[in-house]
Amino acid sequence: MPRTTGPAARTATTDAPSPAAAAAPTTDTAAARASVGSLPWEELVTSALLGTDRRPPAPRGGPAPVPADAPRALLDAAARHTVRQRAGLLPAVPGTRPEPAARDPRPALPEAARHRLARLLADRAALSGSGRRGAAPDLTELIPQWLATANRQGYRAPAALLPALLDAARARTDLRPQALAFAGPRGLWLAGLNPDWKFALRGAASGALHPDVSDPEAVSRLWEEGLFAERVALLDAVRAQDPPAGLALLATTWPAERAEDRLMFLDSLRSGLGGDDEPFLERALSDRSRNVRATAAELLSALPESALAGRMAARAMSCVGPDRTGDTPSIAVEAPHECDAAMQRDGVAAVPPTGRGERSWWLGQLVEATPLGSWEERFGGRPAEEVVALPVADDWAGELHAAWCRAAVRQRNPRWSRALLGHPSAPPADGPGTASIAERSKLLAILDQAERASWVAEFIAAHGLSEAFQLLGVCTVPWAGPLGRAVVDALDIARDGGSYPWSFSGVMGLAERCLDPAEADRLEVLTAAQDEQEGASPGAGGYWSEAFQRLVSTLRLRAAMEAELLS
Repeated sequence: MPRTTGPAARTATTDAPSPAAAAAPTTDTAAARASVGSLPWEELVTSALLGTDRRPPAPRGGPAPVPADAPRALLDAAARHTVRQRAGLLPAVPGTRPEPAARDPRPALPEAARHRLARLLADRAALSGSGRRGAAPDLTELIPQWLATANRQGYRAPAALLPALLDAARARTDLRPQALAFAGPRGLWLAGLNPDWKFALRGAASGALHPDVSDPEAVSRLWEEGLFAERVALLDAVRAQDPPAGLALLATTWPAERAEDRLMFLDSLRSGLGGDDEPFLERALSDRSRNVRATAAELLSALPESALAGRMAARAMSCVGPDRTGDTPSIAVEAPHECDAAMQRDGVAAVPPTGRGERSWWLGQLVEATPLGSWEERFGGRPAEEVVALPVADDWAGELHAAWCRAAVRQRNPRWSRALLGHPSAPPADGPGTASIAERSKLLAILDQAERASWVAEFIAAHGLSEAFQLLGVCTVPWAGPLGRAVVDALDIARDGGSYPWSFSGVMGLAERCLDPAEADRLEVLTAAQDEQEGASPGAGGYWSEAFQRLVSTLRLRAAMEAELLS
């Protein structure tokens, strides 16, 4: 019988050992099989793909022999690797036994919730998003919501499910903050034993148990000796409780920090940002890192009373002001002709992006760093709504309004955000601010939850769902009653109008995760299949019926999940 040469596990040759011989391997064979068992997973995969005759499973360049039963030895080694992986510990040179994981004082999950988590994690590898999904809920999309609810309730992760949880977080970066918080100290301990989960150590702080920030000794020790992620989280925790104390902590090591670390620490000052931070940020304007200088300037411009905000306002007012040449009130613009050293020190980037003119680029940066209240004074005490409605000369309106939008987001000014958004029923292109849906989403995020939901509901009622996806993304979950009804009504109108159904799959998926589960019974009537309409997309009726069935099923499943976690 000729030898088989196909890849992966190959059949034995005619001179294969007898069962008796296989049951009692020689010392050389045992040593060869042991050498295969020590190979890394990547080597085993390569050998399986190329075939054991072309790539024998043995250390390259090493003295270990190739086992006579190489295909069998390769499969045995792969099985051992799989068991180790499931146990959460990769093979390593014997060393000091690791310290036990820190105790997690949080309560255990209710039994029903534990079983639910096991099913969600087991289903996450299932194929989804390709072809027609049918009426069954997509369990993988419910994991983030389940984790968020479990964390709000303060439960700890079951030890047996930690490897699967970390694998899920490794595959999906959006899961990591909630997954690491749920995994807690045991998850971090386990991640330290497996390089595949090293991402958890980089973002470990979100799931770590911090020392009491009122204990100066513990805070100082962690700040001096902790991992970078732990130090960032510690600074956030101290800033949340006592902003000046957080700034003082940062100042103790600031000169010795790396540029990329200084940037991350500086970003932590956004929490509790106030006038006490101004001297430190002014010194950071001279930092050797350009990114640090730019971030310091951005933070200072968010403080309306800061010296930098005053300097930027003086520059911007020299460029933008009332046009006194006509009878109708309007805005005149004369963009800066140069970007001098003082402007650059205050955070103005001299070189524009490709396709942008220098003068408009400089003007936009000056305006977005100017306190918004200054413009009301500049235009005779007019409120924000009237200022943004003034005509702007020489086609500068787009640039000026876009800069005001960025300023409103940076300064978190709801009055100007409201003025720049305009009325939701007005066409986006005719609004006073920006036609960009992305910019409008940022402005909406400044408003309180109820006003945000009401504005988006009116926008959908007037314009439908074609441009509403990003706007819905900034609304609080679950969607408030009027917003949820507006979304469902728009989907129902699209179905009745014979619209191309697959173009609404994104909004439908968002509705599955964000609608209030209490709406399930009210939506049951929409699950019935409709007759095909003339001119409608082929199969549209069946698709819409499936989509609404899936929506109702998912809402009921979410309600059951929440009940399990609250029991």
